[in-house]
Amino acid sequence: MRVQKLSLLAVVAVAGLSLTACSGSDNGSSDKSGSSTPSQSAASEGSGSQDSGSQGTGGSGASSGKGTAAGTGQSGTGGGGTAVGGGAGACKTSRLAFSTSGAMAEGELIVNLKNTGSAACTLKGFPGADLKSKDGTLSAKRSTVAPVAVSVKPGEETRFTLHYPRNTSGGSGETFTSLIVTPPNETHSHSLPVTINVPVTDGTGSAITVDPVGTGK
Repeated sequence: MRVQKLSLLAVVAVAGLSLTACSGSDNGSSDKSGSSTPSQSAASEGSGSQDSGSQGTGGSGASSGKGTAAGTGQSGTGGGGTAVGGGAGACKTSRLAFSTSGAMAEGELIVNLKNTGSAACTLKGFPGADLKSKDGTLSAKRSTVAPVAVSVKPGEETRFTLHYPRNTSGGSGETFTSLIVTPPNETHSHSLPVTINVPVTDGTGSAITVDPVGTGK
């Protein structure tokens, strides 16, 4: 399938969203080859400092080092870290380790962000979440969950959830093999390997959505 076809046969998960250029590199730093800046879905309240991202580690299962649950707006969820009103500086991409783990529900992916720095830092807002396939890159749409500020202590994790429709159409669908994550208030990204297959339809279905950081299960 060519990029042109992907834009006409809209992936059900990205209805209303246009193709965007991949902004992150596999090393977690901003792309130096001249591609566009990260998806605007990465922008959130306030402005953060820039830094190059560190190499994260893949993983599965429950995250360790949880603090007080800080998620709101989604029943039965808590994102780790401690809900705060502010104080700590924004978490930089270079001081976060990234991994993924399975969610309880099908069609969901948990993305874990671990503070590898020596001081607590704060995350608040929606991350940029760009899915990349052989046909192009598509940005997840923000969910309706309200963001909360989450303080993440050294060695502690918080997380967010990516929601996508499962491909039950019987067809090959569209398979995304990379997830490019840009933390809130950051411009540097980190790429994670994924295998997410969604159906290809006329675009009338629900979109891929991403929750704010701190509201993952």
